[in-house]
Amino acid sequence: MSETHEGAERTEGAAGHVAFVGLGRMGLPMASQLVRAGVPTVGSDVGHAARDAFAAAGGAVADSAAAAVAGAATVILMLPDSGVVESVLGAPQVAAALRPGTTVVDMSSSEPARTRALAGQLAAAGVAMVDAPVSGGVARAVTGELAVMVGGQDADVARVEPLLKRFGTLFRSGGIGSGHAVKALNNLMSATHLLVTSEALLAGRRFGLDPARVLEIVNASSGRSGSTENKWPRFVLPGSYDSGFGLRLMLKDMRIAVALAEQVGLPSRLGADAVAVWARAAEELPADADHTEIARWLDEHAPPPAAA
Repeated sequence: MSETHEGAERTEGAAGHVAFVGLGRMGLPMASQLVRAGVPTVGSDVGHAARDAFAAAGGAVADSAAAAVAGAATVILMLPDSGVVESVLGAPQVAAALRPGTTVVDMSSSEPARTRALAGQLAAAGVAMVDAPVSGGVARAVTGELAVMVGGQDADVARVEPLLKRFGTLFRSGGIGSGHAVKALNNLMSATHLLVTSEALLAGRRFGLDPARVLEIVNASSGRSGSTENKWPRFVLPGSYDSGFGLRLMLKDMRIAVALAEQVGLPSRLGADAVAVWARAAEELPADADHTEIARWLDEHAPPPAAA
């Protein structure tokens, strides 16, 4: 049974509504985009505070994923990983609520091979699946300017494309699982960029260079990247370390990408080395550490300057 809050439209069971499961740091602003666009949306989350926040944004809420899914034409998932996605969709109450003709859109950072296997299981029940992970962080989720990497069959993607466009710019990546593959590979590259950028800037600072000045020069040169143009200037130099994307989530995506490379017979040696460094940082930093804190961790673990 749905919980209803003041200002929230009750839409459970309405034909054609969207069920949005996972109202966390990314899911809440994304689901809110649908509400602002007038899309009947029922949100669900294991956290009461998350459900209350969605109700305050004008959304309808359900106290379980099964209640949100009941009668939905589209089910959007924004969950931590493949294991949680499989657990939610595999729950008997949710499986019973998924009617033939429903389209499931997994916007989580899931494992490509497991996504393909899950799509096959859903297809046997007459349920279509699209994978559509995103990049851009909380700030772009709030403004609706995410990059959405979309995998799936053309007809399935076409059905949900108007919804996905509410979140940002769509990039077709190929068949089912391809979006999750691109997302993982992108984050492996992003994390490796941030790691080497941090090492270089810390070395430059020890040499006596001003990191802000180095960034200005690099960003007009061939060494620039998202880390030099965005992460270091916005989150590292000011010391806020609050990009909104957790270090452990980044590490999870890196591991997915390295495993993918191994599966296709092309091991990622540099990627594996980067994973090892990020894993050590994850062991020592708080559980909720932002991924940009890798720069601070490197600084704190740097050996002392060599004697003159």
